[in-house]
Amino acid sequence: EVAAAYHGLQLKFGPDYIIPTPFDPRLIWYIPPFVAQAAMDTGVARKPIEDMDAYRAQLAQRLDPTAAFLQKLQGSVLSGPKKRVVFAEGEEPSVIRAAYAFQTAGLGEAILVGREELVAENMRTVGLSPEGAGLKVINARVSEHNPEFANYLYERLQRQGYLMRDVQRLVNQDRNTFAACMVALGHADAMVTGVTRSYDQVLDEVLRVIDPAAGGRVMGMSVLLGKGHTLFIADTNVTEMPEAEDLVEIALEAAQAVKALGYTPRLAFMSYSTFGNPMGDRSEKVREAVAMLDEMDLDFEYEGEMPPALALEPERRGNFPFMRLTGPANVLIMPAIHSAAISTQLVQAFGGATVVGPILLGLEKSVQICPLSASVSRILQLATLAAYDHQSQGEAVL
Repeated sequence: EVAAAYHGLQLKFGPDYIIPTPFDPRLIWYIPPFVAQAAMDTGVARKPIEDMDAYRAQLAQRLDPTAAFLQKLQGSVLSGPKKRVVFAEGEEPSVIRAAYAFQTAGLGEAILVGREELVAENMRTVGLSPEGAGLKVINARVSEHNPEFANYLYERLQRQGYLMRDVQRLVNQDRNTFAACMVALGHADAMVTGVTRSYDQVLDEVLRVIDPAAGGRVMGMSVLLGKGHTLFIADTNVTEMPEAEDLVEIALEAAQAVKALGYTPRLAFMSYSTFGNPMGDRSEKVREAVAMLDEMDLDFEYEGEMPPALALEPERRGNFPFMRLTGPANVLIMPAIHSAAISTQLVQAFGGATVVGPILLGLEKSVQICPLSASVSRILQLATLAAYDHQSQGEAVL
């Protein structure tokens, strides 16, 4: 955050940099607890703070609306077994920063995929010592695992027009393929990528290596945080024009994921139509999906089709006493990918909410794809989700 505020200037503690900059986020959450502790130790404080960790978390939440959501995930990751997360684009400065932050926070072991000399050079550029950073670096071109990865990939792709030399080239030269093979064959527990390539391209590359989970739905789910509310939106990234059957699978996958994140899902199927008025092709798909859910034995609330105001504001439901939602919806199932992506980005652009994700769901292994040119904070968020994701697979397909 400091580097971004100062247009990439690398500030390091020393004779010329002793007092933190005004844009250093640690000024609000890291330093005050030490001052408060000193006040308590010297008897100056009249109201001692009993839980300093809770105080620190409260301060962080004032700075960033994502803090409470992410602290919950980080707490779970920190309390569980440490996972090995491979950062596929390990030569990128932003990825190096995120990987270093991930590992130094104790969230797991970070593995960078890249050429050792270039990774070391970019570490020095961002103010890290290659020797002291403690990050593991793997060069895909010369890795001892290449024959194992190539054989695995050839078994998957030989009937799709790939020759052995084709898959060897992919393993040697494509970092997403190499990193995904690491995860698929147990050399890493999770993967983060996407900073240098488009989401669709990265997802295709990952799916060459890793299958969808049994009964899972590959999809993207964005999390909107703002005004004291947490809202989940799906599908924001994968299925362009879902049919009714697709919407059912999206709803089931989203409900599972939301439960695994510790929330009670209340689903609302979005539409410009309000229970049949007016009707249209997209709203008809939604009606069919709701009817299909009605035939299932489900343990979560759902309703549709409806506009956002009806889903989020119970006081507007006077004309619809039959609605089954007992409170505001917290999961919005969108009728098409364009409506999901546009609405999410519009809210974020106007400052109405902070967006986490999209979270990639439905793969048998833990993979998260960052937006193109994602910030360090965004990469770190998704790395944390990847580590949490793997650890939560017993509860849901994340």
